[in-house]
Amino acid sequence: MAVMRLMMLLFAGLFVSTAAAGSEPYANERFGYSISIPDGFAGQGESENGDGQTFVIEGKPIDLLVWGGNLMEPDFESEVAAAMGYTEEAGWNLTYQASTPRWASFSGTQGGRILYQRLILLCDGTSYASFRLEYSVRDRAEMDPAVEQMVASLKAGAC
Repeated sequence: MAVMRLMMLLFAGLFVSTAAAGSEPYANERFGYSISIPDGFAGQGESENGDGQTFVIEGKPIDLLVWGGNLMEPDFESEVAAAMGYTEEAGWNLTYQASTPRWASFSGTQGGRILYQRLILLCDGTSYASFRLEYSVRDRAEMDPAVEQMVASLKAGAC
């Protein structure tokens, strides 16, 4: 039994490190942020205004949006609250939230779908970077490591 657990842990570690090794860096020049996009996601081209990009996994109902924006609310905390409010208004049931003055994450469910959103305050204090991943509950085991990787890799440029 102990050998089986050890083998499972070694395999899980190999999978996570392989997924991280297969990631593609994405850097946004307009807002000065970067993130590692997990292996398997294909970029759909930079948005017209240069704020980010959409990524998909072909053949799966998985969408990843990565973007930067200017704060529309008086401060970062209010911006996060507004994002959560819009998400709830769209019918998502928020099940998790965590924040500090410089970052925030929240997730929720709707039907058989899961969303996870992460926002970070950028160096200028007036803009943010964010990613939002939406996927089927069936894909959760595959997407949980991807979320962890993206949370760890979403960074502001040099301050």
